[in-house]
Amino acid sequence: MYLIMTDRFANGDTSNDHPAGTRDDDPSAARGWHGGDFRGIEQHLDYLQQLGVTTVWTTPVYDNTPSPQSYHGYSATDMYAVDPHFGTLADYRHLAAALHQRGMKIVLDTVPNHVGPNHPWVDDEPTPDWFHGTLAHHSVASSISDPHAAPLASRDVIRGWFANALPDLNQENPLVSKYLIQNAIWWIETAGLDGLRLDTFPYVGRGFWHDYHAQLHTIYPHLTTVGEIFNADPTITAYFAGGVVQQGIDTGLGTPFDFPMYFALRDVLVHGAPMTRLEDTLRQDRLYPHPQNLVTFFGNHDTTRFLGEKGATVDELKLAFALLATMRGMPQIYSGDEIAMQGGEDPDNRRNFPGGFPDASKNAFSSAGRTPQEQDTFAWASMLFGFRKEHPVLQTGEQQNIFADDSAFAFVRTYDVHRGCSGANQNEKSERLLIVVNNSDHSRQLSIETQETAAEGCAHFASALNDSRGSNVEPSMDGTTLRVLVNPHGFALYRLQ
Repeated sequence: MYLIMTDRFANGDTSNDHPAGTRDDDPSAARGWHGGDFRGIEQHLDYLQQLGVTTVWTTPVYDNTPSPQSYHGYSATDMYAVDPHFGTLADYRHLAAALHQRGMKIVLDTVPNHVGPNHPWVDDEPTPDWFHGTLAHHSVASSISDPHAAPLASRDVIRGWFANALPDLNQENPLVSKYLIQNAIWWIETAGLDGLRLDTFPYVGRGFWHDYHAQLHTIYPHLTTVGEIFNADPTITAYFAGGVVQQGIDTGLGTPFDFPMYFALRDVLVHGAPMTRLEDTLRQDRLYPHPQNLVTFFGNHDTTRFLGEKGATVDELKLAFALLATMRGMPQIYSGDEIAMQGGEDPDNRRNFPGGFPDASKNAFSSAGRTPQEQDTFAWASMLFGFRKEHPVLQTGEQQNIFADDSAFAFVRTYDVHRGCSGANQNEKSERLLIVVNNSDHSRQLSIETQETAAEGCAHFASALNDSRGSNVEPSMDGTTLRVLVNPHGFALYRLQ
């Protein structure tokens, strides 16, 4: 899944850059409207497919007029209209149809938690309790520290205004709940959506989410929903997962984003945490009913770019892509990371994609327009995602971790982790892949005990990638001990038989 901030990706129609009735900042302003639109996305679908993208997630398309700094789409003033900066509703539907014609999917970012401060409701509520509080008198949304806390202690999570600026909708009001559910149905039906990304998920009550999903899944059984629970603690993230009953209520959420893994990847690859941190995070998969559906990522539009982290290197970025493409879950990448884009905290992490705008000095949508580093990173990412597409075991197989220490991590992906090579059935689902990562500055000779693991009894180890970053030396088996040499900051992938 490829995350696109529409305004910052590509300007395909300059006629909508300054729509009537809007108050735009200077297009060069960091928080201003820059001109990206739906046509710009559609014009670069070939690029996305070259990268291996199968699903496009765009930030909200709601009308945010007249705010001069709401290019991101999260300050809605009309939830039934497209912001004119992005184009028309017809343009959005055309983008969705173009994706579907290519066998790709589209996910819309939706925000049932709040609207923008310029929404007409703020000064003229449809009912006296349409919001939690008023513009003059409201609480501020607090972060989640204990989802099991007493209602009074967690009240501001549900009823507070996000960032002390965004009017918090009162989903306990049946009319508000009905409005939001019908609005979701309208967008799904109008554009033929395949999924919804649900913003600020924990800041809305469980009862609403249950009703929301129950009605949507009755109408659209195959619709996927992905919830934002921005927290490093798996016990909090899993609390909101569909299939988990808390307070007598199941939210029905398709899957959370795997924020705990995001934090673990950053800590391990950039900040020197031991690779056992990945194993510790994956151990918490038992908390989720469907951990294989978790959406894994190492950056999005709300985080510092990977290479914006102090000390981060391109080699570490490549390892992040390698782990993302081979671990359990469904990978999501943020537009630009595939060409090693730089960027600090918001708004610096939301720079224009190079080549998508008339004043661009180069065009990174083309291999000829990329720097050597950009091309090398793009080629690496597209190779990995292409391999993932060709090997379903990386999409639906089980994962068994078989080695982890300060700088190395190894795991097996297969359809039956309880059998080694000698017990595997030789059929179309017998593929067994070994993934080994070395995050140190030196080569590592790993000795991995395989007894009673998914690698037990394996005698043949064939490199699955036409790439020597992992090692030029084939693994060997000494009794039940597997010996693997991995290059510095190396990634190796082997077929086991």
